[in-house]
Amino acid sequence: MDIYDIRNALNSGRTIYDLPLRVTYYARVSTDKDEQLHSLSAQVRYYTEFIQKCPDWTFVEGYIDEGISGTSVGKRENFLRMIDDARSGRFDFIVTKEISRFSRNTLDSIQYTQELLRCGVGVLFQSDNINTLMPDAELRLTIMSSIAQDEVRKISERVKFGFKRAIEHGVVLGNNRIWGYEKQNGKLVIKEDEAKIVRIIFDLYANQHMGIRTIAAQLTSMGYENSKGNPFSFSTIRGILSNPKYKGYYCGGKSCKYDYKLSDRKYFSQEEWVMYKDEENVPPIVSEELWDKANLILSKRSAKQSAEDKTGYQNRYPYSGKIICGIHKLPYYRSLYRYKSGNKEIWQCQEYSRKGKGGCTSPVLYTTELDDIMRQVLNELSIHKAEIIHELVQLYTTLGSGAKTEEDIAHCKVKIEDILRRKDKLLDLSIGGRITDDEFSLRNDRFNEEIATLQGRLQELEAEKLKNQDMMQSIETLRQAITEELDFSNGFSVGVMDALLDHIEVKGTEDKNRVEVQVYLKAVNETVDFTISRARNKTSVCTRQYI
Repeated sequence: MDIYDIRNALNSGRTIYDLPLRVTYYARVSTDKDEQLHSLSAQVRYYTEFIQKCPDWTFVEGYIDEGISGTSVGKRENFLRMIDDARSGRFDFIVTKEISRFSRNTLDSIQYTQELLRCGVGVLFQSDNINTLMPDAELRLTIMSSIAQDEVRKISERVKFGFKRAIEHGVVLGNNRIWGYEKQNGKLVIKEDEAKIVRIIFDLYANQHMGIRTIAAQLTSMGYENSKGNPFSFSTIRGILSNPKYKGYYCGGKSCKYDYKLSDRKYFSQEEWVMYKDEENVPPIVSEELWDKANLILSKRSAKQSAEDKTGYQNRYPYSGKIICGIHKLPYYRSLYRYKSGNKEIWQCQEYSRKGKGGCTSPVLYTTELDDIMRQVLNELSIHKAEIIHELVQLYTTLGSGAKTEEDIAHCKVKIEDILRRKDKLLDLSIGGRITDDEFSLRNDRFNEEIATLQGRLQELEAEKLKNQDMMQSIETLRQAITEELDFSNGFSVGVMDALLDHIEVKGTEDKNRVEVQVYLKAVNETVDFTISRARNKTSVCTRQYI
């Protein structure tokens, strides 16, 4: 029967249950908890029996979505499959529990019921007593959908109000996982084992003038790891350095949602935050003077990095982080020896840099010696040149395309969507009266804090993605440039060293004029031994050792 015949039959006094229709059902729960899945199985059983007991109806297998929000239909796969099947004429009528099973968004509810009608398919919202085959259904549907949607708006307003009151009362919001702290009853409590690392980071950055990546390497060499057992990342250390909480300041009002129907947020500049000293709720881990000193350096470096000419700032030395002390297993630092004939660039153990000869007895290395060793290594391995070029192309194109950045962006978005899904499940529980308003607000606040943190990280990654796009080049042009670079006529670049050299380990000997080093290569997975012989007023001789 088409809609015209169905409406004529209904107007003549017959009921929908007396008409020969192919009938299916749609069931959904917005959480995957056991009690909700039990509710879903009860819905399935009920609607199967409900349809099959009508002698004039023909049962069509139903459509089920588990643990999916009703705010939007975008991710309800079986709902969308049902719409496609309706277009194909697979059934005539759909039975479902209520309008909120379709959507709590008014536009979605009307749009999909109208599309189903164009396909000749009606919907019975059983609890709301609305049959879309009836002429007055659209008006009633609009009213009921608007009520459901307005309830979402009211909840959103209550959440905003709760955030505002929490900030007014100094309740610490934001991520529950702040390195160096744990949150207890709206206050931060110092975790001394983690706070120790925070103090080390600030000291290395502000007092010992280390860069963030060098600090990350230093923490790794000291055996420190993040909460997931991985090395500290650049973004984590930078976030620690820039967080005013570590000097005992309350921070709130960093962002807000544009609209309760949208997930997008507006992030405010630091000048617009609610921020004040509050050592009772946010006990300091470092002094305010040390924090200010570190952030003055951070702002200067950031300004320098964002300037048009970034060459000076971004130019790392080729052997930075590549030379390791055989005694302390710490990286060598670059320095200069000043002679009458001119300065010479040297590398020495980190402990030697700090404490002098009493700190480390490992010998220094001259850059000229390192260059000589690397030339010999690369000349000897010239048969691997094609392999080396391939490794470099992969390295540079990966950096240029921002593959890791894309992966991190996708990971952030997945996390945000997962939290939004859980928020919608929580909302269903609240609307259904299964949890109290206080419990809803508490759990919803935690979700909002997690989303705000992820959105901030997403903004950083999107900016990084734009920078990476500027670095993209043609592969063939890149390959040609790398081939020329491997001639080493102008010395060694940072990129070549990063791609080819894993590290050089320095081993001293009893003879102060003799140094042994082991060269660990990445691209060809080989280790090469060299002896450096030094004679007074003569050029050092670097000799390959064969074992």
